[in-house]
Amino acid sequence: MSDRSLVARGHRVLHSMSLGLILVTGLAAIAYTTAAAFGAVPWLTFTAVFGEYTVPNAGMVTQIALTVMLASLFFFMPSAGRIMSLERAHRDFRVSMEDVARAYHVCHTADRSGVFTMSSEFDAVRERLAYLRDHPDLDTLEPQIMELAAQMSHQSRELADIYNDEKVARAKTFLRQRQEEVERQQTLIVEAHHNLRDIRKWSQQVELEESVVASQLSQLEEQLEATLPGLGYTLGKDSAEIVPLPQKPAAE
Repeated sequence: MSDRSLVARGHRVLHSMSLGLILVTGLAAIAYTTAAAFGAVPWLTFTAVFGEYTVPNAGMVTQIALTVMLASLFFFMPSAGRIMSLERAHRDFRVSMEDVARAYHVCHTADRSGVFTMSSEFDAVRERLAYLRDHPDLDTLEPQIMELAAQMSHQSRELADIYNDEKVARAKTFLRQRQEEVERQQTLIVEAHHNLRDIRKWSQQVELEESVVASQLSQLEEQLEATLPGLGYTLGKDSAEIVPLPQKPAAE
């Protein structure tokens, strides 16, 4: 039992004891004051002084006032009893609904597993009720609770058929396969990004090397153009073609 249940039970016990104490004390005060009024028993007597004023018959006045106050508490006891009855009924209703929910869960789980095969309403409810009665965890439940849970399970049989264990397992398998396919595609995308980065880096490196080679060829061509005239040659239209320069006529 939980601490909250223990506190609630203790509160109810103290409440009942308080009501009983008020009832007994009030009846005793009324009986004693009535007997004192008829002279059967003595009145309460004591001396009360307020400043310089002495209150006469202070004991009798106090006794009558306490009796009236205790008697007035009787008018609150019916409402307190009704509140306790409502609390008790609410507690019993909550316990009953918890039992119904527990029995319905057992029956609905069995229905999702395909345990029940009857199609007509009467046979289906009777089959579910027999299953609940034979269940080891529900042997302490009342027959009315089992019957209500069986009827609720019959009303939700379409829901149990839609979400039966086989269909749910098949849906989970399908979703698991889709998840694996998504993870596989993500892996391929990551690899593609890595390959693209490598190709781009390689391309930039090749372009840099080509520009270096082109610069070196241009420098070689300039140096060749500057050197060939001294040797009597020059470059033709095609830079790869070297032609001799025309010789000057010898002086006579």
